[in-house]
Amino acid sequence: QVHLVESGGGLVQAGGSLSLSCAASGSISSIKAMGWHHQAPGKQRELVAAITSEDMKTYADTVKGRFTITRGNAKNTVYLQMNNLKPEDTGVYYCWSESSISPTEYWGQGTQVTVSS
Repeated sequence: QVHLVESGGGLVQAGGSLSLSCAASGSISSIKAMGWHHQAPGKQRELVAAITSEDMKTYADTVKGRFTITRGNAKNTVYLQMNNLKPEDTGVYYCWSESSISPTEYWGQGTQVTVSS
């Protein structure tokens, strides 16, 4: 079992910045990747950024150049630095992890990000 706890988020004006963090606990040695998914109002959840245990990073095209995902030194924490935020970035951001043993996916409770125009 992996337990994910998010922090950060909030309200910001367009063009501003926010930082999210997610700490994993439990069976963290089984984690292969961690990342963030975004769910805009009325839309499906979509991957925003992910980082593997080998520090390979993936970004959605919509956030490339604006968002940066990093991992803490302890490897069980991931951060999402969001710059130049746009109103379409509004929604709930969920921390996600993928493990090498079943069940393979875990989710955090989500944190709200609201970008005003």
